[in-house]
Amino acid sequence: MARPLLPDDLWAAIAPLLPPHPPRPKGGRPRVDDRAALTGILFVLRSGIPWEMLPAEMKCGCGMSCWRRL
Repeated sequence: MARPLLPDDLWAAIAPLLPPHPPRPKGGRPRVDDRAALTGILFVLRSGIPWEMLPAEMKCGCGMSCWRRL
């Protein structure tokens, strides 16, 4: 099995440093989970693929969502 891009111990160190979610008074599309977005960011940075080609199978949202969160 492949080693995960974002192990649990690394996520435990990073999660408290992330800012809280901004309020969304008008609703809108649900926000991508912080851990999933960070996994997508790490995948793109490690592999060198364009943001638009982030695989949907990773369940990290679209590449543009991850790019904006970066």
